[in-house]
Amino acid sequence: MDLNVWLLLGGVVVIAAAVSVRIVNRSGLPSLLIFLGLGVLLGEAGLAFDDADLAHQIGVAALALILAEGGLTTSWSHVRRAVPTALVLATVGVGISIAVMALALRGLLDMDWRTALLFGAVLASTDAAAVFSVLRRLPLPPRLGGMLEAESGFNDAPAVLVVVALSAANAPLPTVWDLVWYVLAELAVGAAVALVVGPLGAFALRRLALPASALHAIVVLSSTFVAYGGATLLHGSGFLAIYVTALILGNARLPHRAATRGFVEAAAWLAQIGLFVMLGMLASPAEMSSTVVPALLAGLVLLLVARPLSVGVCAALVRLLRLDRIGWREQAFLSWAGLRGAVPIVLATIPWAGDTAGAEHLFNEVFVLVFLFTLLQGPTLPFVARLLRVAAPAEAHELEVEAAPLEELHAELLQVRVPSASRLHGVEVFELRLPAEAQVTLIVRDGRGFVPGPYTRIHADDQLLVVTTGNCREAVERRLRAVSRRGKLAGWFGEQG
Repeated sequence: MDLNVWLLLGGVVVIAAAVSVRIVNRSGLPSLLIFLGLGVLLGEAGLAFDDADLAHQIGVAALALILAEGGLTTSWSHVRRAVPTALVLATVGVGISIAVMALALRGLLDMDWRTALLFGAVLASTDAAAVFSVLRRLPLPPRLGGMLEAESGFNDAPAVLVVVALSAANAPLPTVWDLVWYVLAELAVGAAVALVVGPLGAFALRRLALPASALHAIVVLSSTFVAYGGATLLHGSGFLAIYVTALILGNARLPHRAATRGFVEAAAWLAQIGLFVMLGMLASPAEMSSTVVPALLAGLVLLLVARPLSVGVCAALVRLLRLDRIGWREQAFLSWAGLRGAVPIVLATIPWAGDTAGAEHLFNEVFVLVFLFTLLQGPTLPFVARLLRVAAPAEAHELEVEAAPLEELHAELLQVRVPSASRLHGVEVFELRLPAEAQVTLIVRDGRGFVPGPYTRIHADDQLLVVTTGNCREAVERRLRAVSRRGKLAGWFGEQG
């Protein structure tokens, strides 16, 4: 087909994928399932794609862009407390998952050690795109949501490094200490590059007067790829470098934040659509029937044994180090919410592109596992959160606002939904006692909005729109949580939110 036909087909596929997001949002499914399905349908319609090496290259570039978007749109204040725990989960947790999966697959499926370790490494990291798409719609306490977001951003790097080390077809199997040293050295270089490029980029961008906000957004995103390329050339982890650099730039109070965020989110959506459709085209449904049972077995081991064990050990470690205390309910939710997505499938193309024995069969097993267990875990996350009582429906959510005055005033617009059992019900607006720099500007009740006065009573199921300066946002959120839990006299009960 010529270029014109490819452009027509590409436009139709992107539009169909974008429209399908509205459907899957209502069901709680990650959008990756629809995109993978579209790719499989295109492959079965005759547009088969079987270049594993090209798929690997495109997949790495798309994952880098998705991680950049994740870092640029993550609030540091939201994840700050969770970062130490997330780092432990992303390193020690990944190592435990690999070891448990390798032992189980070696015993249950009689795999050789290299294949078993590869399978474990491919499945060890949670997927940033899947986690961001599901959890940012799920009302969780900031600390718990921050753990999952930060872990999914950090754990790609060590998993990729282990997969690359194990995929050398003719090299001897590396020892545990060789792997540990290799991973730590690469992570250290990647972090060092990010800590240089991120602050320097923020310093330069504050003083760079570009004539258009779109150009500013392009420079911000390009700066993250400078960190990625620089880290890889220095034999460091490009994935860690791009995520940390993006995290620094995204929280540096740069100009044109709304335009930058809109641009990188659009680019990330396009990367997700292209990546998942391509991986779906790469899959061969005719060859997958023999992989269903091994995939189900491996998925059950991952979901019920490897992930809970890694979370449990990491929780004990962070408690021993006095970094955090993770209750059993939070541990159970962290175990269930370890979504897999594009990352394992892309990682499975690495040994395939390197002609590792049995790599194509491994790719098919990983594809089936990701599809089936995302279908199981994604829609059930809200139910599991309510069952474990870790959901927090009164949490404030940041709204997307394009108006420049908010940005110039360093203000933010928050949305708070009042749950049916909340003690906010019946409280008058002035009794919230929010900081002077914050104000409830609108209440939406029964589908109609009105501007409240100081004596307006808040009702259950109301939605409050709160304008606050960036400096007091945390205090506003804490006060709203406190009143929601204990009422307007929450301070007398020692409740600080």
